[in-house]
Amino acid sequence: MSVFKLLPLRLLRGIGMLLFVAVALQLAGCMTFAPPRPFTTEAETLAAKGEPTRRWQNEDGTTTLEYATQPYGRSCLMVQIDQGGIVLRQWDALDDENLVRVQKGMTREEVDRLLGEHRSEQTFRLSGEEVWDWNVRNYGPGIATLFNVHFIDGKVVRTSQTYVYPREGPFWGGWGYPHPYYRHPFFPPHPFFPYW
Repeated sequence: MSVFKLLPLRLLRGIGMLLFVAVALQLAGCMTFAPPRPFTTEAETLAAKGEPTRRWQNEDGTTTLEYATQPYGRSCLMVQIDQGGIVLRQWDALDDENLVRVQKGMTREEVDRLLGEHRSEQTFRLSGEEVWDWNVRNYGPGIATLFNVHFIDGKVVRTSQTYVYPREGPFWGGWGYPHPYYRHPFFPPHPFFPYW
């Protein structure tokens, strides 16, 4: 028995139209989110991106424009420009190839220039560490990944990654600590947890 006899012609036309619209939307999405072409001049960069977060003067006379997206973004566009206003190169400072360039013994300023503005910093009194972190692309478990740089006395001692997980049910908070969750008035209280 043919599928055309089982399903009415209207339904088949509707499914075909739905598939056509889905494919068209997917192709339109691919065109919309295509990566931007490389910039060629400083004026073109400023017209497209606006004023940079910071400008770094390099020893060779060039200038690096930093476009940081922290604390919520996962990239940091760096654009190196020569004295004539021509773009020499541009790169994502939070790309995997650039993250591995953080080496033991680097200073805070060297890390700042290499990775761009950080998301947050924390100080741990017992270990003596100051930790800076950046949002980076998430290839691992969880919903987000943080790249951490650990300093002691202003020098890098190590790097690490932190995976952020969503809240796991009503009992556990965002980082795994319990918080009070008041029960619904129609449900009886749980014997082991009075707020449930």
